[in-house]
Amino acid sequence: MSTERDVSVRRHGVGAAVPRREDRRHLAGQGCFIADVQLTGLREVAFVRSQTAHGRIREISVPAEDREAVWTAQRLAPLAEPLTATSTLEGFRTAPLPNLAADKVRYVGEPVALAIAATRAEAEDVAGRVGVHLEPLPAVVDFDTALARDAPTVHDDWPDNIFATTSGEVGDVDAAAREAAVSVTREYTLHRQAVVPLETRGVIAHYNRSTGELVVWSSTQTPHMIRDMIALQLGMEARRVRVIAPDMGGGFGAKCSVYPEEITLAAIATQVDHPVRWVEDRWEAQVASTQARDHRHRITAYTAADGTLLGVEADILVNSGAYSVHPWTATMDATMASAMIPGPYRLPNYRFRTRSLASNKTPSGPYRGVARPAAAFSIERTIDELAHELAMEPYEMRIRNMVRSEDMPYVSAADKVYDSGDYPEAVRRATALVEHDTWRERQRALPASARRRIGIGYGSFTEQTAHGCIEWAARGLAVTIGTEGARLAMDATGSLSLSVGIKSHGQGSETTLAQVVSEVFDVDLDHVTVSHGDTAMTPRGDGTFASRTMVMAGGATHGAALALAEKVMRIGAVLLDEPVQDVVLRDHAVVGKKGSVTYAQLAKEFLFTPDHVPGVEAGLEVVHHYRPEVQTGAFTYATQAAVVEVDLDTGAVKLLDYAVVEDCGTVVNPRIVDGQILGGIAQGIGNALLEEIVHDADGQPKSTSFLDYLLPGASEVPQVKIEHMATPSPYTVFGVKGAGEGGAIPPPAAIANAIRDALREYGTEVNETPMTPERVWTALRTSRMAAEAEGRATLEAVR
Repeated sequence: MSTERDVSVRRHGVGAAVPRREDRRHLAGQGCFIADVQLTGLREVAFVRSQTAHGRIREISVPAEDREAVWTAQRLAPLAEPLTATSTLEGFRTAPLPNLAADKVRYVGEPVALAIAATRAEAEDVAGRVGVHLEPLPAVVDFDTALARDAPTVHDDWPDNIFATTSGEVGDVDAAAREAAVSVTREYTLHRQAVVPLETRGVIAHYNRSTGELVVWSSTQTPHMIRDMIALQLGMEARRVRVIAPDMGGGFGAKCSVYPEEITLAAIATQVDHPVRWVEDRWEAQVASTQARDHRHRITAYTAADGTLLGVEADILVNSGAYSVHPWTATMDATMASAMIPGPYRLPNYRFRTRSLASNKTPSGPYRGVARPAAAFSIERTIDELAHELAMEPYEMRIRNMVRSEDMPYVSAADKVYDSGDYPEAVRRATALVEHDTWRERQRALPASARRRIGIGYGSFTEQTAHGCIEWAARGLAVTIGTEGARLAMDATGSLSLSVGIKSHGQGSETTLAQVVSEVFDVDLDHVTVSHGDTAMTPRGDGTFASRTMVMAGGATHGAALALAEKVMRIGAVLLDEPVQDVVLRDHAVVGKKGSVTYAQLAKEFLFTPDHVPGVEAGLEVVHHYRPEVQTGAFTYATQAAVVEVDLDTGAVKLLDYAVVEDCGTVVNPRIVDGQILGGIAQGIGNALLEEIVHDADGQPKSTSFLDYLLPGASEVPQVKIEHMATPSPYTVFGVKGAGEGGAIPPPAAIANAIRDALREYGTEVNETPMTPERVWTALRTSRMAAEAEGRATLEAVR
């Protein structure tokens, strides 16, 4: 079959930098989000949430006049089961995630009750009259408290606060330690973050008694997963549950877990005669939506005298919060970190241990990059420390030890298949793009009296994208994810309708998936409709996360398009009275050697008078499901370079220059990929310099508004230079790799290494994020005091 590609396809097919189609409605204010949905009789919900991190519920009191409007765990229990995230990892401890807390509260923000009223303000008034009487219990907040022998336990039936421990070794790390000329040991901490999508979460539920259908609108990245879990938890047949995800103002991972609010509102909707809606306010978003990061890694690395990396040991702690969330579980970050610490390096010897800890904090869940920012921070900071010990330029240390293009495909120390690319070349190009030598000259030219220092830092990484079933199973998920479906139909006017199981929430998937259809059919994108987010209208799909959309849904779309194209060409051949091998699809038509027939003419003829096209089975619709050949994922990679200026008097860090050389395989739409990279870098800068959810010793979060939780803005994000390498993956359709998360992964590492480089003369290290002025100033002061004390000791010894 031929679908001849010519210059015309490049105007709108794969590789074309076409504008995002979604922006037309959003820029005109014509989007429809959860808060915009209008339903007859709709009433609003306000949750009563725990203000205590750990406590036993002694009584929940509800005024008599409010009892019909208020729901508690006792009233809800007959309608919905709590959700328990399970794992196949040995020794994994489960804990049911309550829909509404019944016996204990385990974090500030945990839902205890809810109130329903005509407006949100009235619902909040009713909720405010609900009394929650608690017996306070000691809170488990940080790593040391969680691991202490006499620590209080978050879950009463557990002997300690460890969800699970994993470990493994490849090669012989002890032998590497004996052979090493240089070793370094460092401890790195990435503090807890909120996810902060522009649109907070929201749920509407309505039971249609005329059809027996429960319809749930949710701002979710995984509508089919939500549909299935609502049905299971409520004991309903899934055919009677429909989930609709309308327009979404971002998700970044916070909206791809199953939450108590979705289960609770769905259950209540079956009992009342009106729809109910809850829209999360910003305080709730800071305490009740899943949070992320909260890692502590202890890394020891060994090298030969020439800088060859011999071995790495990693002890990984992750504070996973009070519960596991479905389906990712509390071990998601720890298992990903252990797999990604080897990064882009040839590492013959690797040993790790991970522990995922329960605490009286909000449960952790996915956030753009999922543990890879922590893994990259740890290995990239360690690479720089080794380079300093060996008096090497850090970028040279990277190039020396990276997997080479001739090694591809390469199986990493963590048994991941790196599919394609040239990792050292990305570093070389990044040094040129950021003008490394020019900045080194400016750095050396600074007078000793200057109160500011300049530093250059690099962060390299491999990003596992579009994980397959085998990968999820290897990490202990009881729910393995690795396929995606697409349905493509041509109607009687010759236009095309694509429906997919993923959910676009800012990635531009309505554009890029239409480009895949256009690549096969050579049509303008305006003739392709892309539908998503409605379980009643789309084939089953796992959703949008893990940078999987273009690999998975793109692969499914391409398969459906090829199958439909084959049929369209057969029909066209009959109508043109030509052999099918002599026709191609070009410019909205089937074109043969004798003539052509437009898609509109063909579809009308075939659908209205199928007897005119003998020998071709009925229908112009195809469903295709796709799974990649290699299921450990397609590996995007990049090197980011940061240049910083550090104020010695205040510890303030200013970004002077930033460059990235990335390779996400074949680029479907350069505009969208660049946007993804820039957005990710902005979030990575927040991770590096600004964002932290601070808790006190009692587990009270102190960063619950934008007054005390700082986000990067235009003044914090510099102009970014971007260069693409575009090495196709041999294992995916078009050779694409995921691009959604890569921008967010290395900024903390690159910026930390730049700060370290700027302050190297003082021996100052920055091993904790965010690298606030206070932390940088304190680290600088501590290293100076240590150097002065060492100098005095040396002087005394000489005397």
